[in-house]
Amino acid sequence: MTIREQAEQREYQYLSRYASHSASSMGRDREEKQDEIRTVYQRDRDRILHSKSFRRLKHKTQVFIAPVGDHYRTRLTHTLEVSQLSRTVAKALFLNDDLTEAIALGHDLGHTPFGHAGERALDEVCPLGFRHYRQSIRVVEKLEREGQGLNLTKEVRDGILNHQWELLPSTPEGQIVRFCDKIAYINHDIDDAERAGILAEEDIPERFRRSLGASTKERLDTLINDIIYHSIDSERIRMSDEIQREMVDLRRFMYENLYTNSIAKAEERKVPGLLKILYQHYEQHIEEMPEEYVQLIESGEQEQRVVCDYISGMTDPYAVEKFEELFVPKSWPMY
Repeated sequence: MTIREQAEQREYQYLSRYASHSASSMGRDREEKQDEIRTVYQRDRDRILHSKSFRRLKHKTQVFIAPVGDHYRTRLTHTLEVSQLSRTVAKALFLNDDLTEAIALGHDLGHTPFGHAGERALDEVCPLGFRHYRQSIRVVEKLEREGQGLNLTKEVRDGILNHQWELLPSTPEGQIVRFCDKIAYINHDIDDAERAGILAEEDIPERFRRSLGASTKERLDTLINDIIYHSIDSERIRMSDEIQREMVDLRRFMYENLYTNSIAKAEERKVPGLLKILYQHYEQHIEEMPEEYVQLIESGEQEQRVVCDYISGMTDPYAVEKFEELFVPKSWPMY
């Protein structure tokens, strides 16, 4: 018996009856030989962790564009915090934390440079539309490994695709990530806003300070514990009605006081123009994109979708670099 098979047996012995067991996975689109050491979900986690799109998250905006300081979140640190919170919940509920971790690490792979401002810009300029969660699936199915994709299991892809609040993953592990994504960004965005001097803890309405806690740590404890104690021995991950309502209303407060704040978003007004100009340029000059994207078009992919693939995969500094290279005049070299 291989180490993987032993691990699969332990899952049946120790995990909840509602857990997604590795040996019962719906599998991959392309059948592969099983690994002797790792379960299918462990392999998915590793493939995401070692992907180029995952590494690029370190230079993509979370909330603040190009912040001065080493301690502000990026899309990568957001992803890691979602993973940590999600694994905590999964372990407490005896669900499959390997599957949970894989979904969490992959949920934002398709995010654009400059955060949601970049996502809105591409959605406006591309007639095919753009949503980061759909792009995340395109990344793992099509764009990674020079067009071969990562060949992830169906459970991981389902969790990535359906992590948005208005959607519902089919596994409890995916539902955990759906909650923890919101919990993570609400709280770490408050922390970053306080660091930037845009909000103080005292600016958080007293209602939320009483119901959820008067610090980031207290709020995280309240929200995570609420999920755990209301999801024990259940196939559906849930929060209590009261705490979920408070979380949703706190998120609304953040939209009104941070995500649309004129100071926090001062540089964001430049994003739509920059990305739309890049999109229009590459749509007219397909041959200037890297060869791997040109080949996608030659293989039958829609040009507009592939232009979105290229631009959405850019990091913040690379997008600025390409814009300057194409549109900002340079001094004439004098010798």
